[in-house]
Amino acid sequence: MLNAPVYDIDAQVFWQDPYPDLQRMREQYPVAFVPQLGALLLTRRDDIFKHEKNIEVFSSDQPQGLMTVLMGQNMMRKDGDAHMAERRLILPTFSPKSVKAVWLEQFENMTAAVLDDVAAQQQADMVKDIAMRISGEALKLITGLTNITWQEMDRVSQAMIDGCANYGGDPEVEARCHSATAAIDGYISEMMPRLASESDHSLLSVQMQAGLDEAATRANIKLAISGGQNEPRDAIAGTVWALLTHPQQLEPVRAGDASWLDAFEEYSRWISPIGMSPRRIAKPFELHGVTFEPEDRVFLMFSSGNRDERVFAEPERFDVTRDWSASIAFGSGPHYCAGAWASRCLIADVALPQIFAKLPNLRLEAEVPFGGWAFRGPLQMPVSW
Repeated sequence: MLNAPVYDIDAQVFWQDPYPDLQRMREQYPVAFVPQLGALLLTRRDDIFKHEKNIEVFSSDQPQGLMTVLMGQNMMRKDGDAHMAERRLILPTFSPKSVKAVWLEQFENMTAAVLDDVAAQQQADMVKDIAMRISGEALKLITGLTNITWQEMDRVSQAMIDGCANYGGDPEVEARCHSATAAIDGYISEMMPRLASESDHSLLSVQMQAGLDEAATRANIKLAISGGQNEPRDAIAGTVWALLTHPQQLEPVRAGDASWLDAFEEYSRWISPIGMSPRRIAKPFELHGVTFEPEDRVFLMFSSGNRDERVFAEPERFDVTRDWSASIAFGSGPHYCAGAWASRCLIADVALPQIFAKLPNLRLEAEVPFGGWAFRGPLQMPVSW
């Protein structure tokens, strides 16, 4: 990366709103080294879409990466046959068939219970009281860790998310992450005997049934928690916010001219809950005149690719009637999000329609701050109905 253009950011400003910097990088430096992140950033959609599949160069196997060091080597940090073997193994949990046959009804019942519980209050924080709870309760079902509370699910997930994005090396953030992974190991150990005697479709159970080694099983549970709590939480609350602040976009959804899935997918393109995915350069490569060298760290900036003007007209505009099929919000290639179908089911088929049906005249009560660049979402969202 010796010949890569250097692009400096203000880390705090980038956390508050990365999009202006990402736009400038797309225009001027589609591959740039950002010293504050210690990585080369790919910012154009088609580059990301193409090279995420190029695993011989852009490897997910990162022995010294934060996720591997802090959480163990999960399936996301494996390539080729090793990755695909574990991906096939978890199909009983995440396949479209399982989502429809197993999880849909459970998601519907759980979400209805959550909303019935808060409905009489007539006010709440959409992030902390509703979306976080729905996401946590769903993740308990999916992972098999029904022995913890939804609040604890969010706590350990956030600690791991913060740890995996801790490129500044804050020791307190790292310590919280280690505490969270230790807690998850305890919950897994408690559930393993129960699921050994009474199996189900949960991720922990299907991995145990398949005989996957315990270290990989535990690492994949942590992966599911880190990717399956914050992102649905942020997407549920964020899509509600987008529809409430763009009432002209809510109208076609209510009228049936656009679907709740359209609203969710467009929000995830517009403000990607997962903003990037890291890669390790495995062998020399060149792109846009920049030479990549082995062991260089690369960030595939999904959030930037999803606002690429070369692919999306007026990409900064939220539009539920847009063709969102080119979105890379769930990634692409062999590492396409394994939980995508479960996420779509929970958010588009269940949470969004139930929220707008059970909380009539839903409205915002204050400005909604957002934060994050690796993972992004609303921080708080006071609402009433």
